[in-house]
Amino acid sequence: MLLNYVSPTVVLQEHLTSVPFLPWSSASPQAQKRDATACERAQQYEVGERIHGFTVSQVTAIPELSLTAVKLHHDGTGAKYLHLAREDTNNLFSVQFRTTPRDSTGVPHVLEHTVLCGSQKYPCRDPFFKMLNRSLSTFMNAFTASDYTLYPFSTQNPKDFQNLLSVYLDATFFPCLRELDFWQEGWRLEHENPKDPQTPLTFKGVVFNEMKGVFTDNERIFSQHLQNRLLPDHTYSVVSGGHPLCIPDLTWEQLKQFHATHYHPSNARFFTYGNFPLEQHLKQIHEEALSKFEKIEPNTAVPAQKPWDKPREFHITCGPDSLAAGSSGHTTIGVSFLLPDITDTFEAFTLNLLSSLLISGPNSPFYKALIESGLGTDFSPDVGYNGYTREAYFSVGLQGIVEQDTQAVRDIIDRTIEEVIEKGFEEDRIEALLHKIEIQMKHQSVSFGLSLTSYIASCWNHDGDPVELLQLGGQVARLRQCLKENPRFLQEKVKQYFKNNPHKLTLSMTPDDKYPEKQAQMETEKLKEKVDSLSPKDKQQIYEKGLELQTQQSQPQDASCLPALKVSDIEPTVPLTELEVALAAGQTPVQICAQPTNGLVYFRAFVSLHTLPEEVRPYVPLFCRVLTKLGCGLLDYRELAQLMELKTGGMAASPHVLPDETHLDTYEQGVLFSSFCLERNLPDMMHLWSEIFSSPCFEEEEHFRVLVKMSAQELANGVPDSGHLYASLRASRTLTPVGDLQETFSGMDQVRLMKRIAEMTDVRPVLRKLPQVQEHVLHRDNMRCSLNATPQQMPLAEKAVEKFIRNLGQSKPERKPVCPYVVEKPAPSGSSGRAHVSGPQVIRKLITDPTFKPCQMKTHFLLPFPVNYVGECIRTAPYADPDHASLKILARLMTAKFLHTEIREKGGAYGGGARLSRDGVFTLYSYRDPRSAETLRSFSKAMDWAKAGRFTEQDIDEAKLSVFSAVDAPVAPSDRGLDHFLCGLSDEMKQVHREQLFAVRREDLINVSNKYLDTGKSMHGLALLGPENTEIAKDPSWVTGE
Repeated sequence: MLLNYVSPTVVLQEHLTSVPFLPWSSASPQAQKRDATACERAQQYEVGERIHGFTVSQVTAIPELSLTAVKLHHDGTGAKYLHLAREDTNNLFSVQFRTTPRDSTGVPHVLEHTVLCGSQKYPCRDPFFKMLNRSLSTFMNAFTASDYTLYPFSTQNPKDFQNLLSVYLDATFFPCLRELDFWQEGWRLEHENPKDPQTPLTFKGVVFNEMKGVFTDNERIFSQHLQNRLLPDHTYSVVSGGHPLCIPDLTWEQLKQFHATHYHPSNARFFTYGNFPLEQHLKQIHEEALSKFEKIEPNTAVPAQKPWDKPREFHITCGPDSLAAGSSGHTTIGVSFLLPDITDTFEAFTLNLLSSLLISGPNSPFYKALIESGLGTDFSPDVGYNGYTREAYFSVGLQGIVEQDTQAVRDIIDRTIEEVIEKGFEEDRIEALLHKIEIQMKHQSVSFGLSLTSYIASCWNHDGDPVELLQLGGQVARLRQCLKENPRFLQEKVKQYFKNNPHKLTLSMTPDDKYPEKQAQMETEKLKEKVDSLSPKDKQQIYEKGLELQTQQSQPQDASCLPALKVSDIEPTVPLTELEVALAAGQTPVQICAQPTNGLVYFRAFVSLHTLPEEVRPYVPLFCRVLTKLGCGLLDYRELAQLMELKTGGMAASPHVLPDETHLDTYEQGVLFSSFCLERNLPDMMHLWSEIFSSPCFEEEEHFRVLVKMSAQELANGVPDSGHLYASLRASRTLTPVGDLQETFSGMDQVRLMKRIAEMTDVRPVLRKLPQVQEHVLHRDNMRCSLNATPQQMPLAEKAVEKFIRNLGQSKPERKPVCPYVVEKPAPSGSSGRAHVSGPQVIRKLITDPTFKPCQMKTHFLLPFPVNYVGECIRTAPYADPDHASLKILARLMTAKFLHTEIREKGGAYGGGARLSRDGVFTLYSYRDPRSAETLRSFSKAMDWAKAGRFTEQDIDEAKLSVFSAVDAPVAPSDRGLDHFLCGLSDEMKQVHREQLFAVRREDLINVSNKYLDTGKSMHGLALLGPENTEIAKDPSWVTGE
């Protein structure tokens, strides 16, 4: 769990989709009897009613989302408040401040980190991270965007909600803002060895290193410059997260001043969501925070950007991308247009939809004109509609082009705009997008409250109406009316905002081989400037402060002032999921899970791949990526894409490696096919699957090349954000057969393979491998299916799946497993005990390799990053082994009580910790880490700390709370029963594991530490992504990753 700087255009990306609207969720039919209680309670409020210092200003039912919105304001301070009452037990709170910096020192970002380091009521160091272990929260974090800072949490436990609310209120309104916390979280000058004043002074700090990591990502560099250049008049011209060369200009005094002017109730927006009573929230917020303030004029508004009278052009440079395909085509160009104020909700809705029509999918004009031109690899970063600034903007362009093609791309963009104005859009494409909105409103996500607070944040931040924004039904109806009255409605918008808009920016970016050295040189100069200005007295103070900080970081912390749940607050049993297994077409098992899915049907099929030859294994992920994008039967790829959008919520295939719960060297490999649709479209969706399975199209060479280039580009672009995951995958490769296959499917091996394929002049040899994979996948042998739908829908759904399976062929008879060791394992069934699975047994075909010999390997991937991503993996115990439960608690304990302090607080990395995956691999990792060899030594110290048992009973209880908050995370109706379907994990097995977690004792933790973490007893693997390192280069046990 990390505090987040959100890049200007990737605001809360994990919670928002690229389509214009939310991953909507709606209350389930099963909940509707209860639903009346949450919504009816809210509907009883009257406008003008006063409650605990607040006055109700609006009460609005939003039936399309099964919620009621209550808008209030605080009488004493003017603070704004929105409550969304809904029958959802996963309740959420957030407080948001409009933060509008005028320089790139990163003051709002450093402040976001520092307020969470202790407050008046909770003066202990770092209450935020400590609460992760004293709570059953389903989400806790903080985000800095371009013009606001957001502090959200969610939980299903009422007592926990009050505890977390108290901590969040005190942190944001009454923080300590101690100088040493500013030094630790923001930036400081410190000796390389803080205990030796003769070692050189250097820059340190968590935010400083985080932002160095952010600016290793070329997509982030482009997006940041795009916003800065397109909106140059006010706060959007600076880097709110902080530029590494400007962060050292921030002073502690400036930080405190920014808090005083921006973190005031008069500049705050409070949001609550769920089924807990509103009155309790209002009472606590008023009494603990707002009653202690008086109203001020915050003066934080962002003025309108002055429109340009003529277009502008800029060129920037970035670092080389050694993972991107090709040697010359690494230039990016984007053309961006300023759009109206986002508080005009209908215009924003229209332009968002228009953006999707222009760029989404192979039928869109810009996909056809740009992606299929062959000039580049993928759209430029930040493509499409961006509504996270006061005035929105639209951007389109290409990355991966050769520099001399920039003019050609610009010409194509202008020409495409002209063609759209002339021809408009097919009615089916508009219907497909409106269908997408309908399906999103019905799809239930477990983090709906978080999605909502993220969705409304920008509009509300600029005093737009968040309730109006949520009334999607009305906006869809209004759009339909506009199109009916004027069929050229959307074309006229294109003409107004794109053709006749002089506020147009053309931004190009080319790599510079010397870019990393130039950045390092500028940092060296900045450091020299700072050091040269120091007097001997200053230097002595820096040395003493460094020692003081290290002493503070090393002292045991008394967190007794913080509220906490107890282990006894955790539910003792797992909730049961009723499952039924039926045989379709006489032999294919179908798992049936009746759930309140709100009118949607979720279908999955898993095909085991134990017969797949070794040499085509690496191509399975590529097969999955392109299978639903190349056309099938009589449908070309455009027609297939159109039908998928009109009839489904998406159709996907993905490779899976499923570890066995009892043996580390046993696993199942296969492909998961998944899709969902409205009940009325079920026959169409299953017909599309039939066509894909029976006659996929692998002859479309040109489009295949386009898809390969896009995939390779996406994988290369993802490495800087997920470096710790890539390091961990590589480190586990030689420890288990599962690790080896996961590296092949989704590690650096896959990134390199896709790079090589994208660079091929002739892709036909690769294209010919896809039918080889098809032979082992697209038939009903070794297939099992699952359905999640309402009880009323289930008979129809079962018939549709039966028909699909009957239409499928079987593979050639007597196909022998490639691996001689295939184990047939029945999944648990029958109503014995708590299994609650009825019907015939599902037989899973697992691969086991008794000849597998784990070995140690250390790999360093040399990449032009100024920070490191470090992973160390250890082979331990499988899921069903009681040791697994102890190791899971131990990982959390080591993270909270040792690694967080060593790697983040002392080492300055953005994140680090330990985790145990279900395949029995124990991982220690760091993220955006200025150190590497020192971090590996910290991992070693952490293991010694665990073996010595340097933790208390209270520490163990806190670790259990943290583990159970993940174990008991809410599961959407669409995903219930999925663990049983994929991995054969029954509720009974989960209950056994749960009891093992409860039973973990101090001696168990010390025992597993000595049994597994000792280098002599278990096999370790290490991997590192990052810059050259002299210490590691001298060590012959390390190899350089290819």
